[in-house]
Amino acid sequence: MTMPAPVLNLADAELRCASPERTPHGDSASQYDIRWAEIASRIGARKLGYNLTVVAPGKRNCPFHSHRVEEEMFFILEGSGELRYGNARHPLRAGDVIACPTGGPETAHQIINTGAVEMRYLSVSTLAPVEICEYPDSGKFGVFEDLPDVGCEHQARFRHLGRREDARDYWEGE
Repeated sequence: MTMPAPVLNLADAELRCASPERTPHGDSASQYDIRWAEIASRIGARKLGYNLTVVAPGKRNCPFHSHRVEEEMFFILEGSGELRYGNARHPLRAGDVIACPTGGPETAHQIINTGAVEMRYLSVSTLAPVEICEYPDSGKFGVFEDLPDVGCEHQARFRHLGRREDARDYWEGE
């Protein structure tokens, strides 16, 4: 297998949108702009995920959430906005670096473009085969199998969203 070149200029990054099944829907769908360019696999990264995220004015890319396994870092390239982080809000501008370590609601985060132009930022994260995310605004959690086993790419990845009150006893049905 040929290794890709380890360099990609962001001007050559190919933006894409969410697939129809992942496109926001419901009352708050208009608050989101989900566009990104995947970078990591294009330059041969193995243990970190990188992408360029682009968000229109007044929008956000994802719900307020925290990670239990993967740590994230963001670098604001262009635009301005606001970081929701735990119970705090922080202004953002080009040149800012944001650390989002693992944790619960205290590390929940969301970047909102409050400026008048598109916000562009570099997203970097560790990669884990299984991730657990929590969504404090809605009380949900998600369990995601992000990296299928080599040779099993044709199998559906495991994804489950629920609420803690939906829990079942370990021995139920056994």
